[in-house]
Amino acid sequence: MGTQKRSFAGWICLSLAGILAILAVSISFGQQPAGSPSAPEAKAWTTAEDHQNMMQQLDIKTLRPGPSGNENAPNHANYDESLANPFPKLPEVLTLKNGKKVTNAKTWWNKRRPEIVEDFEREVLGRIPKNVPKVTWTITNRTEAKVGNFPVIGKQLVGHVDNSSFPAINVDIQMILVTPADAKGPVPVMMMFGYGNLPGTPPPAGFGGRAFGPPPAGSDPPATEQLIADGWGYAYLNPNSVQADNGAGLTKGIIGLVNKGQPRKPDDWGSLRAWGWGASRGLDYLETDSAVNAKQVGIEGVSRYGKAALVTMAFDQRFAVVLVGSSGEGGAKLHRRNFGEAVENLTGSGEYHWMAGNFLKYGASEAGFGSKNPGDIPVDAHELIALCAPRLTFISYGIPDKGDAKWLDQQGSFMATVAAGPVFRLLGAKDLGTSDNYMTEKMPAVNTGLLDGQLAWRQHDGGHTDGPNWKYFIPWANKFFKRAPLAR
Repeated sequence: MGTQKRSFAGWICLSLAGILAILAVSISFGQQPAGSPSAPEAKAWTTAEDHQNMMQQLDIKTLRPGPSGNENAPNHANYDESLANPFPKLPEVLTLKNGKKVTNAKTWWNKRRPEIVEDFEREVLGRIPKNVPKVTWTITNRTEAKVGNFPVIGKQLVGHVDNSSFPAINVDIQMILVTPADAKGPVPVMMMFGYGNLPGTPPPAGFGGRAFGPPPAGSDPPATEQLIADGWGYAYLNPNSVQADNGAGLTKGIIGLVNKGQPRKPDDWGSLRAWGWGASRGLDYLETDSAVNAKQVGIEGVSRYGKAALVTMAFDQRFAVVLVGSSGEGGAKLHRRNFGEAVENLTGSGEYHWMAGNFLKYGASEAGFGSKNPGDIPVDAHELIALCAPRLTFISYGIPDKGDAKWLDQQGSFMATVAAGPVFRLLGAKDLGTSDNYMTEKMPAVNTGLLDGQLAWRQHDGGHTDGPNWKYFIPWANKFFKRAPLAR
């Protein structure tokens, strides 16, 4: 009888297990996979629609229009230096929010620097989400060729971002790495924002305003040739493979992938942080490549990618050196300056995607919270530069006569660089060697560099490029890296 009871009980258990299994299979088959019609569809908004949505989230009724770069336009930008400083007092970089002065490195690292980072993330550039998927790097091509007169090894790389959480959006980061074939050990590498081709393959037409053909007669060799000749390597990271350079792309790319195709929240990251995140993932790969000295990797960019290079350096302390080319508003230029491009240009629909949504508040003329102006921003560009300290930071500009327009406000960027100096000194580095009075300090003469310290400045006599400054940048970085050019 006991045996019969146990058998009957076992039959009941097996039957229940079978029913549950059938139910589980039914539920599994009944579920819709991610990206199916039942999952939220990615928004396919225009830039104007996305911009308007952010204004609505922030209860902004009207934004002040940004000035025009056309000096003949009625609303042309200001270029009168006597009107350029409506907010002359900058946030004090070495004063805590409680009013106490920062007098030692420990207080900077543990208290003041985190305060500045928080303000930039919340109000200016946005936060990188904690749940950004991992990136898996693959070498897709390898070449052996020459750059200039020297043999190199080139690698084409793709960094695939895990999109299992939202398969409708695919992000594959494009990067190339080129290193000297005759190096006896790991070499320093400059990562540059742009689209570069592997040596030995046809060059592309260009990227982001940066030419890739032979340089004009009489000019310096390309940066790539100068780097390889000195024994450095270089990498090109394509920022558009990480995140599009427009507002319509904010529900796509890495930002869209993390948000599952939905609009940003006000403190979500913009394209500048996204490009910087992509560079950091590129550095993750470089740390695994035996040809690279991962402790001597730099980041470089020009114009909007100069902004991105500065942002990358500020937030990822693994980068050892930065060359910031002609970055202007949103980069090394003070937001509080009324000269050339303004905060209101960044809050307009053409450029707002670079920034956090919250940044729109500072261009608001009518909103539920009233209005705000650049003087209300809790941080400014000098503090972005200060976040790079004590690492090697080279601010580069050209001259308006050759195309590096007044719009960029070279003087306002020099003021920010001067104002960042106290942090470099506090951390044992050398600044520009000027006084700390950013209101009275004037830029050095063109082609006169301030290159004695870890914080450096040079305005060359070329246009909207950092090309003429590479022959100064490389030996400057070598000096602090305590390295000599590769002997051949």
